[in-house]
Amino acid sequence: MNRPKVLITRSDIPTVGLNLLKEQCDVIIWEKPEPIPRSALLSKIQNVDGVYCLLTDKIDAEVLDAAGPQLKVVASMSVGVDHLDLQALKKRNIKVGYTPGILTDATAELTVALLLATSRRLIEANRAIYKGEWKAWSPTWMCGPGLSGSTVGIVGLGRIGTQVAKCLKGFNVNKILYTSRNVKQEASEFGGEKVELDLLLQTSDFVIVTTALTTETRQMFNQSAFTKMKKSAIFINVSRGEVVDQPALLEALKNGTIQAAGLDVMTPEPIPLNSELLKLNNCVILPHIGSAAIETREEMSRITAKNIIAVLIGKPAEMPTPLQL
Repeated sequence: MNRPKVLITRSDIPTVGLNLLKEQCDVIIWEKPEPIPRSALLSKIQNVDGVYCLLTDKIDAEVLDAAGPQLKVVASMSVGVDHLDLQALKKRNIKVGYTPGILTDATAELTVALLLATSRRLIEANRAIYKGEWKAWSPTWMCGPGLSGSTVGIVGLGRIGTQVAKCLKGFNVNKILYTSRNVKQEASEFGGEKVELDLLLQTSDFVIVTTALTTETRQMFNQSAFTKMKKSAIFINVSRGEVVDQPALLEALKNGTIQAAGLDVMTPEPIPLNSELLKLNNCVILPHIGSAAIETREEMSRITAKNIIAVLIGKPAEMPTPLQL
């Protein structure tokens, strides 16, 4: 009996997932540690039964047509699925796997680290040493706002937003506000209060974005949104770059509309080295490393492989984390 064929769109996935797939499948791998070019994807996906992809891979109708009717499963090593054409996948009855929950703790940890690095000016202070700007201890030099007694606003209280709130409660924040379609029962653990977005923007000292990218959230942080925020506000985005109108954020940072921003996601990725955002002292930028804890990435790889294997052995009900289409 022929073994199923699986396309893996990156060569540098954690070996635990790769080895699981090799045990039961013939694997086709894009042999470079970089996103697979569109032309190569369209070529290599032909006649495969499963696809192991990443958030950098756009899987749309054209790609699915190139794969052929035998394609049974697409599994993404990510919690976000905005790179997948879900309607096209559903139309073709292709199962979809993803990795929700697995990266919650790692991303929440990174969010808190990014918030502190931004508000307490850690990157700027570190650079100042090498520039010879550190002359002596100073009572006002490199000061930034603290979390204790502050109001934190979380836009989109899903798994990651909830865990961020739980972490920040330990910093003696005064109030945690959040936006969501519904009141979240889990918010009672940290005294969270559901409010409208405008009120959150107007009253929060720290605004943290953990919402999914949808038609409604795309560029929701625009000039109007930044104008509603406090001039002393710290803005943190760990969701998707497209949630932010980046030119509007640049102007808000340059003009003092808000105090500072920390970004783990941006548009495009990687950010061009000539971007004005990289020249600002009040903007901390990280290269999309929210889930980059070793244990987390290994588990994401394992679950992605298991999502594929369950479908290809005829047991889709055993997918660890299927996406309901």
